[in-house]
Amino acid sequence: MLSLLAGLMLHVSSSALNPHQGVPRKSVPYQNEYKVFREEGIFNYSTMLMRDDLGLLLLGAREAIYALDINDISVKKAAVYWRVPEEKQRECTYKGKQAEVECRNYIRTLHKVNDTTMYVCGTNAFSPTCDYMTFVEGRLRLEGKQEKGQGKCPFDPFQRYSSLMVGNDLYSATSINFLGSEPVVLRSSDLALRTEFKSSWLNEPNFVYMDVVSESVDSPDGDDDKVYLFFSENAVEYDFYTKVAVSRVARVCKGDVGGLRTLQRKWTSFMKARLDCSFPELSLPPIVQDVFLLKDDDWRRSVFYAVFTSQSVLSQLSTVCAYSVTDIADIFNQGKFKTPVAVETSHVKWVMYTGEMPVPRPGACINNAARNMGMNRSLDLPDKTLQFIRDRPLMDEAARPLTGGPLLVRRGPLLTRIVVDSVLALDGQRHAVMFVGTENGYVQKAVNYDGEMFVIEEIQVYEDPLPVTTLSLSASKGQVYAGSEGGAVQVPVCTCGRHGACVDCVLARDPYCAWDLASGRCVSVRDPSGPAVQSLREGDVSQCPEPDLIAAVDVVLVPGNNVQLPCQVHSNLAEVLWHFSNQTLRSSHKYYIYSGGLLLANASEADAGAYACYSVERVGARTFTQTVALYRLGLKSASGETQSDPGRVTRLEVAVALLSLLCFSLIGFIFWNWIQGRLACFRPASQRPVQAEAPRPSGEYTHIPTRPSQVKLPQRPFRANNNHSAVDFQRSEERRLTPANASTLNGLGYINDESEI
Repeated sequence: MLSLLAGLMLHVSSSALNPHQGVPRKSVPYQNEYKVFREEGIFNYSTMLMRDDLGLLLLGAREAIYALDINDISVKKAAVYWRVPEEKQRECTYKGKQAEVECRNYIRTLHKVNDTTMYVCGTNAFSPTCDYMTFVEGRLRLEGKQEKGQGKCPFDPFQRYSSLMVGNDLYSATSINFLGSEPVVLRSSDLALRTEFKSSWLNEPNFVYMDVVSESVDSPDGDDDKVYLFFSENAVEYDFYTKVAVSRVARVCKGDVGGLRTLQRKWTSFMKARLDCSFPELSLPPIVQDVFLLKDDDWRRSVFYAVFTSQSVLSQLSTVCAYSVTDIADIFNQGKFKTPVAVETSHVKWVMYTGEMPVPRPGACINNAARNMGMNRSLDLPDKTLQFIRDRPLMDEAARPLTGGPLLVRRGPLLTRIVVDSVLALDGQRHAVMFVGTENGYVQKAVNYDGEMFVIEEIQVYEDPLPVTTLSLSASKGQVYAGSEGGAVQVPVCTCGRHGACVDCVLARDPYCAWDLASGRCVSVRDPSGPAVQSLREGDVSQCPEPDLIAAVDVVLVPGNNVQLPCQVHSNLAEVLWHFSNQTLRSSHKYYIYSGGLLLANASEADAGAYACYSVERVGARTFTQTVALYRLGLKSASGETQSDPGRVTRLEVAVALLSLLCFSLIGFIFWNWIQGRLACFRPASQRPVQAEAPRPSGEYTHIPTRPSQVKLPQRPFRANNNHSAVDFQRSEERRLTPANASTLNGLGYINDESEI
């Protein structure tokens, strides 16, 4: 047993999985019990507004807005349909757009105005329009107060954009014209403000996210609140032969009212910086796809979480980086600016500005220092300050990730959307749990423990591999809502009951879940009935109750046949090890080890004995080994008699019967041939192939984990038939099963193709 444990430790240490590769511990297939909403003929469920106060999830789709029960989105409480008039649709087609695709009304904006009223905008066949919508006495109704949505909502239904309602002011980042060539960051209010139409401000941007940070709260400097914007654009600071896209973060001050002469009705506080989320394998900067602000009561501890993808379509690489709001604010408040300079080749190059800085600082909000100089509004700022920020809105320093690099790296289907929840665990600390959507219809659940990114699970939320186009979280309800082209689905933030054993519950390292010692179940940390076990950082299972010993399954070994021994582990991060006679088995022409178990080819009497399947999983420096399955291969039956080949017995009985029948026929046939003077040659009956199916083992297979040191084989005689999970294949004289030809065994009934082994 000591040599066995040493072998397990050595093998695991040489093949440990890298947690930074984004491998989820568990993969959960699509479940029919998920709450799903879709309506026939309606598509693109891409806009969500959470109204916890009304118990509603407002869902915007193509030409429809739904009020769904926040606890069960399959329950539609109300709906309103906002279709495009035929005349408007014809005008759209005259401009070269597709009538049944682009010339429809896609709901892109949904914001809360007050307790009963929402502000909604749609593309309206490339003529964006906005209206007010109310939910009163269970009815959803458009007020009919339509207004132009130019600058508030995109013309193109498939163009990324962002908007935010702050008080009664709508902040939006989109294109202001039909062609999409005039991007703006706009505030629609009594005093509207927008960005300059200059490439140094916005250069073919792709907007993704916008949010407000209340930096005025408890500010010793009398600072203002800020609106932060995330987008990507073509870089002006890089000197390449082709355009290079980069990710940006920008901000404006909530109290900005524009300049008096310079930057009149324009932002005087617009500044932007490059957003860095570098990864060694990427030659070009990654592109930001979505952002979520995890707010703290103290805004200085708030964190932005951002999803990035590679610019190369071949790399299939996605990352998640986190950024401190304080770090980003420091870059804008104290960092150096970039400035354009002319060079001999007649083009402009951007370098760090080293000249004298105007006072007040360009781009800064009005604070106590400005007020002491008699400047109470941005209208009072001097032209020198405004001219500086008009020509130099770009910062020299990039915003760096909070952890120095990516939190999560994923290879394969790209990440699309992200939301983050703050969970109070049993250790008394709060943990940020990320839910990240993918382009193939999954949501990954991940958490960072002291720099180690751990992907708890990935959940298939759509039956078809549709991209997750919108993702919302209701922390109070413990639900995640994912929208796609084909519908919306509701998934709980945790399903602790999925972990049936204490070891599996603890090794899941899910902040939402703990093992309840009183009830013997994995439950939510909000619902323990008594002492509970949870170990998030170490995954320490020492407090778990001692598991029962696992029973060995008897399997009849027929020399020359192939034997399958199933073994299914509970974790993608676990390594499966097979042992026979205290020796580790390796895949070879004799043994084929696959995800579902072990296939023993062309078994012989020497293969009789005890086989053990172990699940080996590492958490940091700890290694946890569980016994998943035990088998005893034997030649004798439970009565102690030698187990013969039933197929051979059957063939012998048939041969004897045929021989007896042919004996009578032979006498008559020889006599007839003697009369005729000739004797015919005939084929012996013993050469006729007679197939007989070997009996399949039957019985129960107990799936109870235990430690290798506790493994005991019950002292009981071998039984001939005791488990259907162990499959005994009949021998074929013409073809032997090897890993190379395993895919051709369709006739065996248990293996249809190579994917099953």
